[in-house]
Amino acid sequence: MKKSIRRSALVVCAAASALGLAAAPSSAAPSTVWTVTPSPANFQATNVGNIVLTATIPMTCTVSNAAGTMASTTGNPGDVADITTMNFGASGSPCTSVLGNVTTTSVTPWDVVAVDYDAATGVTKGYVGNVKANVTAGACKFTVTGKASGTYTNSTGVLAISSTAGELVVTNPVNCGAIVTTATKPTFKGNYAVKVAGSSVIPTIVGSNP
Repeated sequence: MKKSIRRSALVVCAAASALGLAAAPSSAAPSTVWTVTPSPANFQATNVGNIVLTATIPMTCTVSNAAGTMASTTGNPGDVADITTMNFGASGSPCTSVLGNVTTTSVTPWDVVAVDYDAATGVTKGYVGNVKANVTAGACKFTVTGKASGTYTNSTGVLAISSTAGELVVTNPVNCGAIVTTATKPTFKGNYAVKVAGSSVIPTIVGSNP
């Protein structure tokens, strides 16, 4: 009888502990105040290393740049910047693929959206949203839309884009055969060094709660 009571007590304690763990918050409250410095301001961004869009086959750009505006905001997610210009490739340095040179025409604005901030590392996690680009690779033409996950690091000013499969989708493929279809799940990966336009100043993003 005593063993039975002890066993029941252990079960009750274990259950209570499990409920306590389940009820505990899994993480700190997400940031709702985003302080961008300077704000408002124009920014420019230049690729660091290759930029790669993969839609079954990799399409590589050795030159890419962006520009837009940034400003402090509130809310989660928080739209901390708008990309108004997004270029892939340049005269004499086109993006390339096994299908031939690649031309990518971005339809802007794109949004830089902040979701989580780590004060210890100065890294903001989020995504580039409202992505839309018309891509031509050889005779193959298609449109890519969606979002691309990324991080921004205050100490380096690097916006690192690394989308996961399913964030971006393909629409209106033409002359692509089975290589690029509406079932294709493209990815967009690459790093951009961000500066305040016309300067060497690295902007910062800090998330906090009121």
